[in-house]
Amino acid sequence: MPVPKCDLILLHAPSVYDFRKRSTLFGPISDVVPSTQIFEMYPIGFMTILEHLGRHGLSVRIINVALRMLLRRSFDAEKLLTSLKPLAFGLDLHWLAHAQGSLELAKIIKRVHPQIPVIFGGLSASYFHEELIRYPQVDYVIRGDSAEEPLRLLVEAIKEGRPLQQVPNLTWKNGPEVVVNALSHVPADLDGVSFSYRSIMKSCARHRDILGHLPFKVWFRYPILAALSVRGCIHNCVLCGGSAEAYWRICGRARPAYRKPELMAQDIGTIARYIRAPMIILGDIMQAGDKYVENLLAALKKQNLKNHVALEFFLPPGRKMLEMVAASIPKFNLQISPESHDEDVRRSFGRSYSNDQLEKSIEDALDVGCRRVDVFFMIGLPGQTRHSVVETVRYCGELLRRFGGPGRHGLLHPYISPLAPFLDPGSRAFEEPEKYGYTLFYRTLEEHRKALLAPSWKETLNYETTWMTRADIVDVTYEAALELNSLKREYGLIGRREGKRIAEMIERERLLLREIDSITASHDGDEGDQLLQELMKSHSSTGPSTICKKDEMNWPSAWVRFNVIRIARGLLTRSRET
Repeated sequence: MPVPKCDLILLHAPSVYDFRKRSTLFGPISDVVPSTQIFEMYPIGFMTILEHLGRHGLSVRIINVALRMLLRRSFDAEKLLTSLKPLAFGLDLHWLAHAQGSLELAKIIKRVHPQIPVIFGGLSASYFHEELIRYPQVDYVIRGDSAEEPLRLLVEAIKEGRPLQQVPNLTWKNGPEVVVNALSHVPADLDGVSFSYRSIMKSCARHRDILGHLPFKVWFRYPILAALSVRGCIHNCVLCGGSAEAYWRICGRARPAYRKPELMAQDIGTIARYIRAPMIILGDIMQAGDKYVENLLAALKKQNLKNHVALEFFLPPGRKMLEMVAASIPKFNLQISPESHDEDVRRSFGRSYSNDQLEKSIEDALDVGCRRVDVFFMIGLPGQTRHSVVETVRYCGELLRRFGGPGRHGLLHPYISPLAPFLDPGSRAFEEPEKYGYTLFYRTLEEHRKALLAPSWKETLNYETTWMTRADIVDVTYEAALELNSLKREYGLIGRREGKRIAEMIERERLLLREIDSITASHDGDEGDQLLQELMKSHSSTGPSTICKKDEMNWPSAWVRFNVIRIARGLLTRSRET
């Protein structure tokens, strides 16, 4: 049985295309996300695009090229691309960290398939759309946060040879002229799209390709599921490319679009029947107001969930809210990002609440039965000094002493990581860096693309602040990581052997960074590249860069994670939910 021809193949590129050959110290840029340093996790929009276009009779396939390259060193991406002949290819440039990899993959597509159009989409693609469309390997850019319907209209127009002027949110080439269609498709809610993991499963079976659809490297060993409650935000944090101002600037979105509570609960309940794995509800459900929260939690209670479900909050939730969550989700986890222990720094970032409010919320969450609280701090904030970062780690120790004692062992997990590799395009700090104490080294897409080829993550960083240079940010990141690693060993969050391994890795990486700096300062051109290559080979035994134990972020999961019988039935029958 031949593999069916696709109308659209969605490709996810690695951050740096030739990462398997390059001498690069990527650094701790992905320690608090599930993916590795090449960011092989594709955006959740791939799922909604696959379902939406499929519902309208178009054939769509996902291929996670980054993951395929990561899993097998001999994997030939160009050979795979040559064998594919869809109507069009789609590439995501959602996170700016993919600026080099996505454009390089598009270049290969154009070399082997010069007549097949290449479509880009995502927040970063939307921000840089007028620069992006001028690359010869790019034919179309779909702008905005809701690409499903504009992309359907574009694919159908290509298929039927219709004019493109009526395709909303499209930037395209009409000969030498760049045409920017109106950004007119900005849905008021998310009820018209489906977050269906069942569509992914069916696509895996249809194309006989499981690996190509996997979201990140260790997903089979530790599957984690996501449900999206909102596009947009009511908050306006200075560094966030997903803030209210950034969404208005990039997507033309004046207010957030929420998913109907009953549909959200149905999304979560449906996938829970297939996979017994942790889930995270993306977006603070409190943004939509009390009534939304009440309706969502009431609907979730009817689902009788057995999975661990994590909720992220942008502000500390009150006890009444937490009691409602506990009554509806028996195994709930909480994530919150105060960013700094210093309330003034936190306020400068855009979050105005006190440590007392934070600690009261943690206390209440644990008191009502929260299974785990993850607290995230950041390095590279406005007003933040090296001393402030060190004090933040000490504050982590205070939190562990208060909430990690007898009876609560392992319930609180603090993390600290750098804002890397880039300051988000569209954020207030990116638009007006001097106003917020930032110096930007790269502004254009091309500058960011080239920066990803730097030999170390220090040179890739696109900013420094009035209070810390790039060197300061890198140095204090490792210093903070060592101290927090020691605290986690002390409180049993990681084993002594693992803690020792991480400490040794941090020290080796610091040494390696100094040696890279020495080579780049005294050699350039081919000689410098050769010396860097030899240096990285000699340090190959250090393994992947990390400043924390990756598995520490894992929430509990059932031993048998996949309900094989239900999955098989779902693949063979038409779902009632659909």
